[in-house]
Amino acid sequence: MSPQDTTDLTSRWDTALMRNYGTPPLELVSGRGVTVTAADGREYLDLLAGIAVNSLGHAHPAVVEAVSSQVAELGHVSNLYVHPVVVELAERLESLLAVEAPVRAFFCNSGAEANEAAFKIARRTGRSRILAAENGFHGRTMGALAMTGQPAKRAPFEPMPAGVEYFPYGDTAALRALVEQAPADTAAVIVEPVQGEGGVVEPPEGFLADVRELCTEHGILMIVDEVQTGIARTGAMFASRKAGVVPDVITLAKGLGGGLPIGACLGIGRAGELLTAGQHGTTFGGNPVACAAALAVLKTIDTDDLVAHVDRLGKLLAAEIECLDHPLVDHVRGRGLLLGVVLTAPRAKEVEEAARAAGYLVGATGTDVVRLAPPLILTEDQVAQFVTALPPILDAASEKETSS
Repeated sequence: MSPQDTTDLTSRWDTALMRNYGTPPLELVSGRGVTVTAADGREYLDLLAGIAVNSLGHAHPAVVEAVSSQVAELGHVSNLYVHPVVVELAERLESLLAVEAPVRAFFCNSGAEANEAAFKIARRTGRSRILAAENGFHGRTMGALAMTGQPAKRAPFEPMPAGVEYFPYGDTAALRALVEQAPADTAAVIVEPVQGEGGVVEPPEGFLADVRELCTEHGILMIVDEVQTGIARTGAMFASRKAGVVPDVITLAKGLGGGLPIGACLGIGRAGELLTAGQHGTTFGGNPVACAAALAVLKTIDTDDLVAHVDRLGKLLAAEIECLDHPLVDHVRGRGLLLGVVLTAPRAKEVEEAARAAGYLVGATGTDVVRLAPPLILTEDQVAQFVTALPPILDAASEKETSS
């Protein structure tokens, strides 16, 4: 495709699509592994993976084979019928959770939908309050948005569904005080193990365990949003289980399907029994093709020992970036291959642009954090390549600040 064709396509995008995304700066047409190719033939090292979605990179043989075989056999049946791949995925997730209580899965198409299901499960307790963390992000549909602790995202769509209150992320004392205002009316607490969209923010050590204890004390559901942290992203299959916590509800999406749209809401113990026939549903949720992709992802993570790989490589990447001792880098936070490069100035967007110009795709989250969420198959050589390229990228972002 020629540059002229690209310009024409961008113009068509602007005409044909709603403006909620703005105009993307790049047209991508293919990918293999951790590399993607633009319409003009230029290649980029993809260190964002479709916002933590493409767990196995692009065109991974296991995913291609699973999807191709399933769509050629049976593409969609709806939830009016049983399909073995759907059952197998639910059983596989229960096995990976490794908890004593039974686990029931609800499959949907996205993280927002998984959190909508969690919202409705909380309502089924008969209690009305849901407590969510400030700066948290749980999606953009109305229930999920109501639980999102970012006022600017909620404001254009108010009034929100009622009953959600917010506490400072990681502040157990503040959460306890909020619970104790009306413990018998509190249905659920929802938290992320690491706030991804909020800037790759980690809570204090032991926070998840404190939330679990508080919820147990008052008969409150603990909902853990692992849409971004789950499926090996943080160097553990589930970040909450790594912390030694058994939530009542876990929500998943993003990396689960390796690029195919799938979400899951997992109810553990009594939480898995609260939604009964006719109370929730989705036409496409549990689609056999998406479930086949998810099974391929989970099997590959296991056979290739990607959990350990991600843990080791994430520590290496974070340490190498901090060792650069660049004046624009304050520190690196996060776990596994969900990392936030915290800057000393609000230049995250400029770093994102300079990285793209140099052939690397990263993401700005907030004004001063650059998010790295590459495919789990990232290699040491690719880490070294990016770290070598990073100082000139940071210099270019700083120079842009000086000239602006």
